[in-house]
Amino acid sequence: MNNLSKKEPFKIAVASGKGGTGKTTVSVNLQYFISKFWSEKVLLLDCDVEEPNDLIFFPESEITGNKEVHLLVPFIDTQKCTFCRKCVDWCEFNAIVVIPPVKFAQVNQSLCHSCGACIVACNNGAISENKVSIGEINNYKTQIGVGLTEGKLKIGSAMQTSVIKALKSEDFNNAEIIIYDAPPGTSCPVVTTVSDADFVVLVTEPTPFGVYDLSLTVDLLKEMNKTTGVIVNKSGLGNNEVYEYLEQNNIPILGAIPFNKNYASKYAQGNILKNILIETEDFYKEIISNIKKYIN
Repeated sequence: MNNLSKKEPFKIAVASGKGGTGKTTVSVNLQYFISKFWSEKVLLLDCDVEEPNDLIFFPESEITGNKEVHLLVPFIDTQKCTFCRKCVDWCEFNAIVVIPPVKFAQVNQSLCHSCGACIVACNNGAISENKVSIGEINNYKTQIGVGLTEGKLKIGSAMQTSVIKALKSEDFNNAEIIIYDAPPGTSCPVVTTVSDADFVVLVTEPTPFGVYDLSLTVDLLKEMNKTTGVIVNKSGLGNNEVYEYLEQNNIPILGAIPFNKNYASKYAQGNILKNILIETEDFYKEIISNIKKYIN
């Protein structure tokens, strides 16, 4: 296996503008083929914390670690509060409600971002912080690379980005390559996931919806100054609009996965595509070769 020259792990984010394009399929298979043809020290991070499902592809996995993710959420002591509403004025997220006539003051946990501004604003010592669990991080030993680590958001919590940040801040010194399986879309969780990626693989499909959502993601990544390449999944379906868009915008196509019943059957059974066709191996070899070009 080839060793990377970088001291920090080389980070590859796999993203898509919409769900259902095959982002997870590409992520888990990319880990397998990187471990086979590039480096065995490859780690998969499931950053789709609202619905992490990479683990489905590793039925023989063994959990090796678990820890909770917490946020410090402010609590207002109404016995000390003067209901001056200064904390409300300082809160950028509209997470605090203070109604002076009825002496009501409360922090909405689902909106609070734990920035601490309200504590600084309060001159009466009425605000303190409590630990609130918003999710967990699970580490798994699998048969591929150095394993899988997933973030899992607690049901009812809206703090996806906080869980993703905690997940990415884990100690991954044993990895030379890290693959981020990003959430779908173009919102804050996606930005948080791809923010430090060295290369972003975009997965799309040759349909009008696929092209539209791809264009949104491309615009986002241009603003973030990220180097990207595209994998077209379900190739042979739909029309040529996606290929025309990529050519017009000078975006490289890393490869195309054919619209194939065997592929769909394997995926539906939760299997990695390592034993379908020899073309699959060649396809991922080509992708890996293209990605390697972007290592400084």
